[in-house]
Amino acid sequence: MPSFDITSEVDMQEIRNAVDQASREVVNRFDFKNTNSSLELGENTITLRSSTEDRLAALRQVLEEKLVKRQVSLKAITYEKVEEASGAAVRQEVKLVAGIDSDKARQLNKFIKENSPKGVQSQTMGEQVRVIAKKRDDLQTVMASCREHDFDIPLQFGNFRD
Repeated sequence: MPSFDITSEVDMQEIRNAVDQASREVVNRFDFKNTNSSLELGENTITLRSSTEDRLAALRQVLEEKLVKRQVSLKAITYEKVEEASGAAVRQEVKLVAGIDSDKARQLNKFIKENSPKGVQSQTMGEQVRVIAKKRDDLQTVMASCREHDFDIPLQFGNFRD
């Protein structure tokens, strides 16, 4: 029976490149001079630091522009709240969202069950959702409806088998 997997992944190399490009732009831009603005890539986070909240917002915008240019979905990042840091500075954590958690998987399975043709089944397998149907056309219908709906996470469709 034909099947495919729905996953939510981020390309860490592209994120690393976007952070590097944003860091270089921040160093060279006049409006960031003497603001101690910086971006730092961690394991699953990006830390933004600056002297004021408006410079932090500009830093966020630079990061988002670089991510979009590198074709990384902005749904793959979530902003934590702005914190006061030492030395009259502010910082903000940006979490990278990878994988489909159980709540999103439940939401995805429910959506597929409600909006797909008869005979389509879906099941959660770890951090991915497998969709199985008797006809290939039914699977393509499910893919199209999932692309149209907003699940607040980037979705990739792969491992298509006949």
